[in-house]
Amino acid sequence: MPEADEADDEEEMPLSLRLSIADTLTLGNATCGFMAVYFTTTGILIPHLTGSQESGMARHSAATAVILMLCAAVFDLFDGLVARKLRSSPMGAELDNLSDLISFGLAPAYFVLVYGMVADDAHQRMAALGAIVVLLAVVLRLARFSCVTPRDGVFQGMPSPFGALTVVSIVLLELPFVATLLAILGTAWLMVSRVEYPKPRGRLAVAMLSWIVLSMGLLAAWAFDAPSGQLLLQTGCALQLVMGAVIPLFATARRVNNFRDNRREARAAQLP
Repeated sequence: MPEADEADDEEEMPLSLRLSIADTLTLGNATCGFMAVYFTTTGILIPHLTGSQESGMARHSAATAVILMLCAAVFDLFDGLVARKLRSSPMGAELDNLSDLISFGLAPAYFVLVYGMVADDAHQRMAALGAIVVLLAVVLRLARFSCVTPRDGVFQGMPSPFGALTVVSIVLLELPFVATLLAILGTAWLMVSRVEYPKPRGRLAVAMLSWIVLSMGLLAAWAFDAPSGQLLLQTGCALQLVMGAVIPLFATARRVNNFRDNRREARAAQLP
C-alpha cells in the first residue's frame, strides 16, 4: 500500500506543475521585461560608453524597450482575465509576482539608471538612487499584494504596470533633472501608498488596452522620426502623468465624500 501511494504521488506531481494558458502569458510578460533591459543596454548604454554618435539608434532602442514594457502590461492584463475564465496552475500567483518584478520593477529602474548615465544634465548617483527607490517600491508593493486582501474591485497603491509606464513617461518627457527625479520619487511613493486604484475590468480594461495601443503608435512615430513625432510622444507622456496624478485625487475625494456621508447617516440615526 505505501508503494502504491508513492506511485500515485509521482503521477500527480507533474499535473500540479503543468503550465496553464495564463501561466504562458505570464512568462511572456517576463520575457518582454528582460528584452526591454537588453535593448536599453545594447541600444542606449553601450553606444554611449563607446562614444557612438548615432542618436537614431538610441531613439529606436528606447522606443523598443518601452514598447516591450507596454507588451508586458498587455500580457499582465490578459493573464489575469484568462486565469479567471479558465484555470491557473498553483504556480500562477508566484509566476505573476516574479514576472511583474522583472517587467515593472527591474526594467523601468534600469531605464532610469541608464538615463542618469547618458543624459547631459543628469546626475548619475542621484539617478541611481531614484532607480533603487523605484525597484524597492515595486518589491514592497508586490509583497504587500501577496499578503493583503483589498476591497473587491480596487488595488491598494498604484499598480506596478501603471507605475512603470509612468516612470518611463517621466524620463521620455526630458524635463529638467530635478523635476524628473522628484516625479519619479512621487510615482514610487504612490505605488506603496494606500491610495485605491480601480482594477482594469470590463470597459476599463478595454480603455487600458486602447491606451497601450495608442502609446505604441506614438512611440513608433517618435522612433522613426515621423513629422511631429516628438510632439506626439510628449503629449502621450504628459497624459500618462496627468492620469497618474488625477486618479489618486479622485480616489481621495471619493473617500472623503464617503466619510462625510457616513457621518451624516450616523448623526441622522442618533436624532430622535
